[in-house]
Amino acid sequence: MRAALLAAGVSLLLAVPTASPAQTAHTAHTAPTAQTAGPARVDGWPTTTAVEAGFRPARLDAIAADARAEDSTCLAVVRGGRLVRDWNWGTPRTTPREVFSITKSITSALVGIAVRDGDLALDDPVADHVPSWAGTDSATVTVRNLLSNDSGRFWSLDSDYNQMTHAPDRTAYAVGLSQQYPVGTAWAYNNAAIQVLDAVLRSATGVPTHEFAADRLFRPLGMTHTRMTTNAGGTATNVYFGANTTCLDLARFAQLYLHRGKVGGKRILDRAYVDASTGRSSTTLNAAYGYLWWLNRYGVVRGSTDPVDEHGQPVVEHVGQLVPGAARSLFSAIGLGGQIAMVDRASGTIVVRLGTGQIAAPTTYGLRDAARVVTEALR
Repeated sequence: MRAALLAAGVSLLLAVPTASPAQTAHTAHTAPTAQTAGPARVDGWPTTTAVEAGFRPARLDAIAADARAEDSTCLAVVRGGRLVRDWNWGTPRTTPREVFSITKSITSALVGIAVRDGDLALDDPVADHVPSWAGTDSATVTVRNLLSNDSGRFWSLDSDYNQMTHAPDRTAYAVGLSQQYPVGTAWAYNNAAIQVLDAVLRSATGVPTHEFAADRLFRPLGMTHTRMTTNAGGTATNVYFGANTTCLDLARFAQLYLHRGKVGGKRILDRAYVDASTGRSSTTLNAAYGYLWWLNRYGVVRGSTDPVDEHGQPVVEHVGQLVPGAARSLFSAIGLGGQIAMVDRASGTIVVRLGTGQIAAPTTYGLRDAARVVTEALR
């Protein structure tokens, strides 16, 4: 179990594969090659060629071959608002698939929409929306703490990846946990704490979180192949994992953040919220984390399963960047099994990679692999 969980950690997200192309089935992509104009649109995306977009076509092909070798189901590159290439292996491009913790970044956007609507404030006590926390050690936990992963709420491998996974109502389970550390003193990649945002959003907006997502985020962005999932009774939306989507729909989501909250001239998120989410560290406890997004900021870096001592402090402290040599403004949504939705603000490039996410045979594909598109293939 621990080995499977570590596959989701930042330490393995940094690995670079060297394997030859896998023997999996390949679904031919119809986005343009370097020499041909290709179709005008692919799944709604206007297209361009690799050369016109400023890439080295041979390097892009080599990077895609390496991604294929790492059990990828799709890889997409967008620059300047146009699809440069998309590769699909074994799964049709419009077939939704589980993207695990990329869901967290979608949840962050939903919080941002509620903040823009005036239904929520980042410094609201969560107890305003979860009455059972009033008068407890969790009374001062804020929405911002949940987004930053420094809430101090209870975390353990068994609780996060076993007990909550099998709970009939994951939100109720998460709400019912205790306070483990003083608020703001310990950083943990805390699935249960993030799942509490389902209760917060439902209280603040007055509608189930998955319905709010469909109406206020997926529909405006044209994410027609995307949905959030719920428990069997529909009483709780999965907000720390569970989104089903595609490479090209995730590119639409990433473009919202590249454009600092606007799509088609319409503002979905406040620019200040996007900048706070992806442009600077949300806590001094982890330079690599914003509001449920991973950042390439330099400093003390914590991974998703890094051990802590009894006081919640890191056993080993890492200093550096997730992708050394890449721009500090690079950021990404990341999920178990090397699911990546990366934005390189410096070059205006989006890279999305999805894989099978098989826990029994975890991939070593990670953010550094996706970043090769901008560190190696851009001219």
